[in-house]
Amino acid sequence: MPRATNNVASRERRKKVLKAARGQFGGRHRLFRSAQESVNKGMAYAYRDRRAKKRVFRGLWIIRINAAARLHGLSYSRMMDGLRKAGITLDRKTLADLAVSDESAFSSLAERAKQSL
Repeated sequence: MPRATNNVASRERRKKVLKAARGQFGGRHRLFRSAQESVNKGMAYAYRDRRAKKRVFRGLWIIRINAAARLHGLSYSRMMDGLRKAGITLDRKTLADLAVSDESAFSSLAERAKQSL
C-alpha cells in the first residue's frame, strides 16, 4: 500500500508560512525552510517587542514631562511628587500629552504641584 502523506494539510501549512514570509529578501520568501526560520524569528521578535514597546513609551512620556516641567522650574521627580501631594492622579501618558499639546493646562498643573510642595 502506498504511503499516505496528507498532501492537502502539508501544502496548506507550507502556503501559510510562505504567505507570512512575503516581503522578506531573497530565498526567505521563496524557500520553505528559510521562510519558516524567518517567520518564527519574526514572531518571537514581535512578541518580545510588544512588551518592550510599553517600556519605551513610558520612558518617552517621562522625558516629555521632565522637559516641560523644567520650563516651569521643576524637575520630573519634584513635579510628580507635587502632583501626588496635591491629589492630582493623572497618568504619565496624559501628562505627556498635555505637555505637548496644551501648554496652559500643563502650566496650571505645574503651579499646583509647586504650591503643594
